[in-house]
Amino acid sequence: MKKISKKMKTFNQKVKKRFQEIRKNPKKAAITFCNLCVEIVKNNILFFVFVISLLFNTILLRYFTIHTVENVLFFKPFLADLAVILVVASFSFLVKKKHQYPYLLVWSILLTLICFIDSCYYTFYTSFSSVSLLATSKYVVAVGDAVVENVLRIQDLVYVWAPLALIYVHHRLKKTKRLQTGEYRDKRKFFATLGGAAVCAVIFLLTLTSLEIGRFAKQWNREYIVMNFGIYTYHINDLIKSIEPQITSLFGYDEAVKTFREYYDETPDTQDWSNKYTGIFEGKNIISIHAESMQNFLIGLEFNGQEVTPNLNKLAKKSLYFSNFYAQVSVGTSSDSEFTLNTSLMPTNNGTAFVSYFNREYVSIPKLLGEKGYYTFAMHANNGSYWNRDVMHKSLGYDRLYAKDTYEIDEVIGLGLSDKSFFRQSVEKLKEIAAKDQPYYGTFIMLSNHTPFSDVDKYGEFDVDIKEEIINTDGEKEIISYPYMEGTKLGNYIKSAHYADEALGEFLTALEENGLMENTVIVLYGDHDARLPKSDFARLYNYDKETDDVIDSEDPNYFAIDTYQYDILRKVPFMIYSEETEKSLHKEITTVMGMYDVMPTLGNMFGFYNKYQLGHDIFQVGEDNIVVFPNGNWVTNKVFYNAQKEAYLTLKNVEITEEYVQEMNQYADELLNVSNSLIVFDLIKKEEQQKLSSEDYIEERITQ
Repeated sequence: MKKISKKMKTFNQKVKKRFQEIRKNPKKAAITFCNLCVEIVKNNILFFVFVISLLFNTILLRYFTIHTVENVLFFKPFLADLAVILVVASFSFLVKKKHQYPYLLVWSILLTLICFIDSCYYTFYTSFSSVSLLATSKYVVAVGDAVVENVLRIQDLVYVWAPLALIYVHHRLKKTKRLQTGEYRDKRKFFATLGGAAVCAVIFLLTLTSLEIGRFAKQWNREYIVMNFGIYTYHINDLIKSIEPQITSLFGYDEAVKTFREYYDETPDTQDWSNKYTGIFEGKNIISIHAESMQNFLIGLEFNGQEVTPNLNKLAKKSLYFSNFYAQVSVGTSSDSEFTLNTSLMPTNNGTAFVSYFNREYVSIPKLLGEKGYYTFAMHANNGSYWNRDVMHKSLGYDRLYAKDTYEIDEVIGLGLSDKSFFRQSVEKLKEIAAKDQPYYGTFIMLSNHTPFSDVDKYGEFDVDIKEEIINTDGEKEIISYPYMEGTKLGNYIKSAHYADEALGEFLTALEENGLMENTVIVLYGDHDARLPKSDFARLYNYDKETDDVIDSEDPNYFAIDTYQYDILRKVPFMIYSEETEKSLHKEITTVMGMYDVMPTLGNMFGFYNKYQLGHDIFQVGEDNIVVFPNGNWVTNKVFYNAQKEAYLTLKNVEITEEYVQEMNQYADELLNVSNSLIVFDLIKKEEQQKLSSEDYIEERITQ
């Protein structure tokens, strides 16, 4: 210990002496520093190649993911990434010269791997990967074909050039005998490089605004953080945020409780509103259909006069049909939808609720209906362990999960049992449940319409080309066709969705034939969008059959699929159907609505209430509703706001004030913060325990 103490003292004295020299003669220090930098580059080519190649990779990543030239040339992430790379590279001067190349090569491979993974991940999720998602990696393996077919692209391999360049330069230096070897360590170069990193970091920090720092701390919008802080800084912050759940007591518990209580301070313990829909379905059975990857643009879509989703189209006309409905998923996709629908909470900013926070206390639809005497269950022909459903469904209050082991896998489409077979077998299970003469809430999770939509030979006949009847030169009728959406991912998705719609139609028919629609309400929702390419939508809406291409963007009929339009097209269907809606209540509701609004809307209809719900009864809040997304984006009936761009699209011909945007931004930020704090710190459980303790204390005092 004395030796270490002595070395530290000597080190501190040297550093102090250097700073004194710099203060006395800053000009000389600057010249010395510049000369040293030149020397580092000249005499340390491996070091130079390491820094430049990895820095260029970060620029490529931002270009291939966020796709804007401004972002490529943006100075902030450049400085942040350079600072991190220089810190890593500086330690190469503290190892023996013969070990410098292996050290740099290992780090080059690791940092290149980060770029590669993020590039692949962004393709599917439009976001960047997270350490917290390591726990969900087994679910990616389960959909391996989808990953290979939809995620991996040739351009994702471009980052490999960095370690290859290092290997090549090392080989050339070795061949020309310019490679430095030996035991020599250069502390001067270490401190100089570290100083360069510090200069970059300081300049970077001086450019930050309070808004950027706040968003960095909360890490809701990963795209925004990478664009402003660089990919490596993002991952350092992500690592810290990812271990937060394991050490919550050290990370802002008091502040989380304060925020939580302030948010819910004026929220009543019981429902304090009513409207024409209050209690209309109380006591009825609920069949909730989780329609995998079903998007709303399919409703009413036709090819050659044939409807893509004829059964959904019919159901929409007989239902309360919410045509402006958005899923609010993050990386947990289907599990996020299940979670948000059943709890009216948002997905977490790290990990997924189903995997990382399964052991928290939640107020949920199954629990509240269970208190009203309902039998609650879910049916899904995938493994019960997928997305940790077998554990999380118990936390949500489901009495039973009928998983893959309860089904005969007699017909496979995509990831598992076909939807037609699933529904056919589920009806038999439902008949047994209904025979108990107990109200029930059942969630039926579809599977066939899951990416990669490659089982086209099993979907049945549905053409997505254009067919036209013409009279040929012989005066005879002839059918000619134009490729249109054939062979595209969107085209295959449409065929898959048509199959899923057929399966749904058969299920609804079977329910009618078996008397299972009596005293029953159907709740159907698309769980999330299908992650389809923008280019395919551009072809769908701008196809020129004469050229078999997209019409020119200057054409007055051209429909631009920009970031806003793409997000709007990600809407999913939401329908509530019953005998009452078919007879008189059916209508289309165009008010903007999100997945977290389902619980309070259904709660008003079925007679249950959750104090901690973040959404609203859509029939109570009406035009004032706002849908907040996990990345900080939000949409109202007036505006679609993009948090990453800090810009918005006006949806109605109304004046939008800066005060309105700021107010909505503040609301979105507060909602996301409260939801995440509630889940991470298990605040519902703690709040309810405190209430019970207070009640016991009061009772004891009264008794005394």
